[in-house]
Amino acid sequence: MQYQFATLGSGSRGNATVVRVGDQCLLVDCGFTLRELEKRLALLELSAADITAVLVTHEHADHIKGVGPLARRHTIPVYMTSGSFISGKCGEIPHFRAVLPDQPFQIHDITVTPVAVPHDAREPCQFVFSYQGMKLGILTDLGTITPHVLSQYQGCHGLLVEANHDLTMLANGPYPPSLRARVGSNWGHLNNQQTSAFLQQIDQSALRCLVVGHISEKNNALAKVRELIDPHVIANAEVVYAEQDSATGWLSLL
Repeated sequence: MQYQFATLGSGSRGNATVVRVGDQCLLVDCGFTLRELEKRLALLELSAADITAVLVTHEHADHIKGVGPLARRHTIPVYMTSGSFISGKCGEIPHFRAVLPDQPFQIHDITVTPVAVPHDAREPCQFVFSYQGMKLGILTDLGTITPHVLSQYQGCHGLLVEANHDLTMLANGPYPPSLRARVGSNWGHLNNQQTSAFLQQIDQSALRCLVVGHISEKNNALAKVRELIDPHVIANAEVVYAEQDSATGWLSLL
C-alpha cells in the first residue's frame, strides 16, 4: 500500500501538506482558499472530495484560512487542539475532533501523535504519523527545538522541517522591529542554524526523504539554507526544498 506525502505550498502566504496511505488522504493545515487548494490538489491527481480528515497545527491564517470552508463544504472531520479550536478562526466546524498534545490517536490505519511545540499561538502542535513501522514527521512553526521535540522526531523515514530565516537577513530585512523580534524569538520560527543543529541531533539512519519548508521569501535565501542543511543530511536521503507557489510532488515512504 502507498505511504506518501506532498507539500502543496509552504511559506508565510499559505501552507498545506497531504499525507496519503492507500485511499486515506490527510490534509495537514489549509492556508489556501478552496479554489487554490483544488488547483494544487489537482497537480497530485486529487480533489478536495478525496480528503479524509484535516489536521490543524495552530490558528494562524497561513495555516487555517481554508479549513472552515473546506470542512463545511465537504463535511470533513477536523482534528485540532481545544486551544486552536476556541480561537474561533476556523468558524463553524461541523465535525470537530479535539486532540491532546502528546496523546496518539488513530485515523483508520494511521497513528497520529500531536507534538507540543513552542510557538506564539493558543495551543500549537505539530504531528508525527506512523504506519507499518514507517514514521513521518512534520515540524514547522516553532521558535526553538526543545528536548521533547527532539525526542519525538528521532528515527523518521520522512521529515518536513522548517528553515524559516537567516539571522542576518532578518536583522537587516524589511520587517518592523516588533515582527523581527517575534519571528526570531523562542516562540517564533526556526532559523537556518537551528534547523541545521536539529538535523545533526536526530537519528537519520532511516531517513528516506527530507523536505525543508516555510523558507521566508523576505528573510532567507535558498543558497543560505542549502549551505547549512545539505552537509548534514545522510547521503541516501532525497532532499527537497519546498516552495510557496508550487507543490513538491509525491514523496514515497513505502
